[in-house]
Amino acid sequence: MLQIGTLKLTNSLVMAPMAGYTNLPFRLMVKKLGAGLVTTEMISAMGMVMGQKKTLSYLRSHPSEKPVAVQIFGSRPEVMARAGQMAVEAGADLVDINMGCPVKKVVKTGAGAALLRDLKRVEQIVKTVRMACSVPLTVKIRTGWSPEAPVACELARIVEESGADALTVHPRFATQGFSGLADWTWISRVKELVKIPVIGNGDVLHPRAALEMREKTGCDGVMIGRGALKNPWIFREIRGLEQGVSFTEPDLSERRSFIMEHFRFLSESAGEHKAALGMRGLMLFYTKGLRNSTRFRENITKIRDAQSLMSIVDHYLSSLEMETL
Repeated sequence: MLQIGTLKLTNSLVMAPMAGYTNLPFRLMVKKLGAGLVTTEMISAMGMVMGQKKTLSYLRSHPSEKPVAVQIFGSRPEVMARAGQMAVEAGADLVDINMGCPVKKVVKTGAGAALLRDLKRVEQIVKTVRMACSVPLTVKIRTGWSPEAPVACELARIVEESGADALTVHPRFATQGFSGLADWTWISRVKELVKIPVIGNGDVLHPRAALEMREKTGCDGVMIGRGALKNPWIFREIRGLEQGVSFTEPDLSERRSFIMEHFRFLSESAGEHKAALGMRGLMLFYTKGLRNSTRFRENITKIRDAQSLMSIVDHYLSSLEMETL
């Protein structure tokens, strides 16, 4: 179990926020598979405060996914504070501040990873949001902007002293993006420095990596991003390992049921056309490693019709099931 402020999670596994992926349907799916906490896509604080319809739609949640964290990004303390309040009003059980996104359009506004170069502003933002929010507050950081300026330890101290209830450390520099290896030793250093819970993130691409991260760093929780896109069952598999139960990968029948249910959730949430486009991208992950998957993925790249797409998916997976009989 992991406790963040007043919020008690059933386990210490956290689904990372990922733009374009951790929408409501995907969060519902991974929650069923064992994630202790799910997180929305990264949401613009300015867009929220300005009342932009698309931005506000990212706040939608469902009782079945709770507890749910809302991650916001921005550079102006007062705007971030109001966005935090709006997140709580929309049902957020936890508010998370992004201070690690290296995407140019985010950085150029002074938000995301740009804050790794402005620690004074970090302090102002965390303190202001803390005062405005009635739910637990967390902050997600990277090691620093570049190898020449590692700030993780100094930043962790500032975040803790400013009132955050927990801290997530992605031990890569902003200039790295997602390249190279995550240096877990930085998670260890931060864990030794602060008293609030520390959640480790980075390169948890298979179930045993979560246990290895805990053992090597002493982190209180593990956040999983890309590893869960490639294998949504990773949460269930990790929990099995924790309980000493060897895990088995989902068979074709379960994989097929998962895909169909995910498509149904997407259709109900966004309509069949958008659901088809979304599932077409996810098929790259969900079918990787399966027999003839490369040809299958080539066949669906241009399909935009929902019924045609799911018919092809159903036929492909059913044919694989028949081969195993």
